[in-house]
Amino acid sequence: MLQLAAPGADADTVEVSAYAFTHGVRRTRATLEAWQQSPGAVVRRWVAGSAVASAALLAAVWLVSSLDVRSQLITLRPPFVVGDSADVLGVFGRNLLVLALHAMACVAGFIAGSSLPLQARHRHGLSRWVHEHGGRLAITFVVAATTFSLSTQAYLIGRALGGVAGFLGVSPGLLLLSVLPHAVPELLALFLPLAAWIIASRRGEWEQLLAATLVTVALAVPVLLAAAVVEVYVSPHLFAALTDVQLSGAR
Repeated sequence: MLQLAAPGADADTVEVSAYAFTHGVRRTRATLEAWQQSPGAVVRRWVAGSAVASAALLAAVWLVSSLDVRSQLITLRPPFVVGDSADVLGVFGRNLLVLALHAMACVAGFIAGSSLPLQARHRHGLSRWVHEHGGRLAITFVVAATTFSLSTQAYLIGRALGGVAGFLGVSPGLLLLSVLPHAVPELLALFLPLAAWIIASRRGEWEQLLAATLVTVALAVPVLLAAAVVEVYVSPHLFAALTDVQLSGAR
């Protein structure tokens, strides 16, 4: 049983918070050790969930780009023209920011679902209610934020893709096909933390989310770097080849 070291509400709060932190670290270590027994099975679940989100986003991008094809002045950048190392760093940096936001959702889920309930009995009123229902509140917030993020990305990327298609006189589907070599691994990596979050929350395994954050970020970072290199140096050549084929067929 938890023993409080000093009387008073402040001492109780400090002691319980320290216990929650220690408990979280201990559970994270235990989770990482358990996953070492069958790491492939754990990662496969995350990749499957990430693939569903990636496919939904790509489908939405294609739909928006197909509905919003318009000729406009476009400054072509990677992945439609070959870039340089500065472009690689720019793409990699933007993707790291998105990954960080998704990872923060995982950490927030861990705090809300694992740490806050341990402190609930030492709270009162609204504070106690928030601590007791932290998991549900976290689910609601992350679902709403993720839906908004995906919808915004689908609209903005779809419009940009439609603009390039109109400018070059090619189909949006062809443009989307040309970016798949970097877009697929990139999206899979970006959505790994969210996939881990959804799986853990559905199972009530909130205490695993801190470990999931560490592992998914470690897996995603090298994939995002490789995807940035492909986007800047490889995808433009595929884009040029596919565009030549379509334009030649249209003559």
